[in-house]
Amino acid sequence: MGVKKFSWTNIIVFIILHWAFIVGSIETFTFRMNLPLYLFNLFYGFFIGFGITAGTHRLWAHGAYKANLPLRLFLTFWQTAAFQKSIYKWVRDHRLHHKFTDTNADPHNSLRGFFFSHIGWLLCEKHPDVIKFGKKIDLSDLERDPIVMFQHKYYYMLMPFCCWIIPIYIPTLWGISIYDSTIMCCVRYVSILHFTWLVNSYAHFWGNKPYDKNLTSTESYTVSMLAFGEGWHNYHHVFPYDYKTSEHGKYWCNYTTGFLEFCAKIGWATDLKTVSPEVICKRVLRTGDGSHPFAKNQFNQMTSEEENKYEEFVWGWQDKLLTKEERKYVTVINKTLT
Repeated sequence: MGVKKFSWTNIIVFIILHWAFIVGSIETFTFRMNLPLYLFNLFYGFFIGFGITAGTHRLWAHGAYKANLPLRLFLTFWQTAAFQKSIYKWVRDHRLHHKFTDTNADPHNSLRGFFFSHIGWLLCEKHPDVIKFGKKIDLSDLERDPIVMFQHKYYYMLMPFCCWIIPIYIPTLWGISIYDSTIMCCVRYVSILHFTWLVNSYAHFWGNKPYDKNLTSTESYTVSMLAFGEGWHNYHHVFPYDYKTSEHGKYWCNYTTGFLEFCAKIGWATDLKTVSPEVICKRVLRTGDGSHPFAKNQFNQMTSEEENKYEEFVWGWQDKLLTKEERKYVTVINKTLT
């Protein structure tokens, strides 16, 4: 399936972080950890979640909506605080994942197993096809974005302040020790990493496939609740340019959708794209697994694609393979005047 040369630097870092996570978790559950410290990191992590889901994912990776300058700066800060690579690199890997799902060009190819798609892909060197096709993925929209390119250029100067120095220092202002603040910061950081990785792993192994049964991506309530609404993964792989990343408008397990609709009301988010019910129903009947309420066992059987074939999927709104006919059936909410 591909090379398995390990990155020992990453392995050592991950061992240290997970040791701190275990220590911090034990201290939290034994009530040794200060409650305000816990709540501060919970608050900090909540906004980091929006930086990943509303920012890197739905805005920059898929072009599911447009954001004004204040919102883009807000999301950039919190995405930097996530310490999950720069926006530019994160988007490159994610577009590869959508374009070449479950092939050797997919950075976290689920056909290589749960562990690999969850964390193993970061602990070993990239498959040559990831590098080869990563150079061909279209990132021209990001390269025209001065905020994205500024963050990418100075990422390793900005990230330590946003992810570690600021959230470790602030709790010391009310008497928390550097040790306790650092341990809890590690708990927050590692937790967010695993919640994010569940989309790559769990949501490609367990769950139903109401929109396309030929994909490994599934629908998962669990992942959606932990990853701010990113667990409706079968829908997302079929319609990656929908700002909701799902058919549902249930905010209780898709907090990011609620956040974006709030931003739309105050004029910070525009051109929110979503797929019409007619198009969804047609896709459900054509390729779904029959679990969708609309299907009523009327779906057609589809032959599976050859395993590991480089399939030309659409990664988002700016993808040139998205036809005018498909764009015609996309509803644009809060559209900007042109």
